[in-house]
Amino acid sequence: MANTANKLRIIYGDVTLGVKGEGFHYIFSYARGGLESIKKNGKEWLYRVPRPTFWRATTDNDRGNGFPIRSNMWLGAGLFQKAVPTQVIVDGKEQGVPITPMNNQYSNQEYAGTVTIVFHHTIETKPNSNVTIRYTVEQDGSICVNMKYLGQKGLPGLPLLGMRFVMPTKATGFVYEGLSGETYPDRMDGGVPGIYQVEGLPVTPYLVPQDCGVHMDTKWVEVIRNRTRSNIDQGCEVFSLRFEQAADPFAFSCLPYTAEELEHATHHEELPPERFTVLLMLAKVRGLGGINSWGADVEAAYHISAEESYDFSFVIK
Repeated sequence: MANTANKLRIIYGDVTLGVKGEGFHYIFSYARGGLESIKKNGKEWLYRVPRPTFWRATTDNDRGNGFPIRSNMWLGAGLFQKAVPTQVIVDGKEQGVPITPMNNQYSNQEYAGTVTIVFHHTIETKPNSNVTIRYTVEQDGSICVNMKYLGQKGLPGLPLLGMRFVMPTKATGFVYEGLSGETYPDRMDGGVPGIYQVEGLPVTPYLVPQDCGVHMDTKWVEVIRNRTRSNIDQGCEVFSLRFEQAADPFAFSCLPYTAEELEHATHHEELPPERFTVLLMLAKVRGLGGINSWGADVEAAYHISAEESYDFSFVIK
């Protein structure tokens, strides 16, 4: 028998692909179009399949210059997407998409050094835009995530571009290496590089809830929790999941609300109870502007063109 120590075990399901190793177990869903489970040391880290995200809750400046009216299609684009698996690659060998009955050729003792699965997302903009997400699992359990956005002529500017991870309970906080405080592309000069710990998931108490909590030029962020959705785990010891830059630094936000929940509320008492953790891993963020709130747009250097293509990678550890 071949030596399988430290190799990845692959479980070829009818509608899922499982990848398992020491201390971790991942499930990729063909039907839901992505990574639907990350279990690290028995603790689940996903409440929803991660999706490409394009919208941020509008700010006073955005509303003043009419940006959400010009770019409103990106709100629906993030909510409603069609994603299909296109490729499974095991140790460099392409296997197509091994759904039933093709998966019957595999045993329950399949092992590999690396596993890659690729999903194609059709984004319902006018014209349609396209995103490809590639997950590569290494033997140590790290997942390299690569997102490719293909630009299309005629699309309005993007509020942001990245991926959204919804975690099943509210985090106790997070630690990151990057710039101090809240920073945006046109609000970075005061940020001091360092390692910072944030308690809880603070939401800036603006009179009207809006986008907040973005951190630019980040090398890594580690989300910390002490609860799962299982009653037997309440008050358990803290556990964490780390996201690292693959090549270039990234931006992120870590809040208890989605952009849609913040957008819907006109006052803070209208926000729902804080139950989840919403981590945005961001390749691009639109600037805040602020020359005035009555019509001045964000300076051109801080716009995000949806007509250009972008390539974004990071590593989950």
